[in-house]
Amino acid sequence: MPIGIFLYEIEKSFGPQIIADYYITQEKVTPEILKIFNEKHIKKHLADATHRFESFLYYSSQIEAISKKNNYYLGFILKEEEDLISLKSIFEKIETKIAQDFTPKDKKKIKTLLKDVLNSTISLFEKLKEPIIIKDTINEKTKKMLDEGKLQEARELIDLGEKIPEKLSTEIKLAEESLKELNYKKAKKSYLKAADLAGQIRETEIVDFLEKKAENVGNIPDLLKTRDAINKGIRKKLKELEDIKLEYKIYENLIPLIEKNIKLSYSLEDTDQIKILEKLVKLSNSASKIALDLKKLDDKIKSLLKKV
Repeated sequence: MPIGIFLYEIEKSFGPQIIADYYITQEKVTPEILKIFNEKHIKKHLADATHRFESFLYYSSQIEAISKKNNYYLGFILKEEEDLISLKSIFEKIETKIAQDFTPKDKKKIKTLLKDVLNSTISLFEKLKEPIIIKDTINEKTKKMLDEGKLQEARELIDLGEKIPEKLSTEIKLAEESLKELNYKKAKKSYLKAADLAGQIRETEIVDFLEKKAENVGNIPDLLKTRDAINKGIRKKLKELEDIKLEYKIYENLIPLIEKNIKLSYSLEDTDQIKILEKLVKLSNSASKIALDLKKLDDKIKSLLKKV
């Protein structure tokens, strides 16, 4: 569940600047964290970026629809154990909502907008965890239907409200257990079943969230296969470094593969891999420069030796 939301822009002259933010705890985004996002978005050209600090996960994403400059970003603060991959579907909807209602000169209105979307998201998470909250929501819907004279629809919803919320909660728990066991096929099936149950009681936000979660879970095996293939390519390049006939461009050719793997690891939220790969990029850049200098020296030596 997100505990904070912040909207900011990045100007090349001034760096990242907060436009509006809203938090439900004392945890807030700091200038240091914004600098980290600035580096990841601008220098590394990442549309989505994450940063872990203490027991919190910070997530930032570019909002293209607000400005032609594409320099606006929306960030969230999450508890470290949250499943960011599934949350992204909710965040995308929030981004769309903010882009539609964005008024650059009215910061007070923007802050209210951030507050509303965050509280709405928290409400969704509470429904997923507590069947009683879904039952209360159903009661409110049935009262409205009765007031509108929709007696048959109200009766049907009342009947469903007696059994669906508990079934929905159970199915979500089964999906999460399957996910922990890396049984992605079973987890996807449970999430889709839960989405179908949510649809029966007209909880459209829950349906959208669970369907997106099922889709993301179903994609994990293919993402892992792709990453394994990239890793094989990296290891192959590294093995070439052991060859005596080393080409100076080998380090340079290695960097695009590593950067591709970094983007994929962001999709999988594999922070351990991201740290290793980012360090590998830095070392490869340094090695590439040294190798180029060595090549230039080697050429000069060979040229001089011809004159001896």
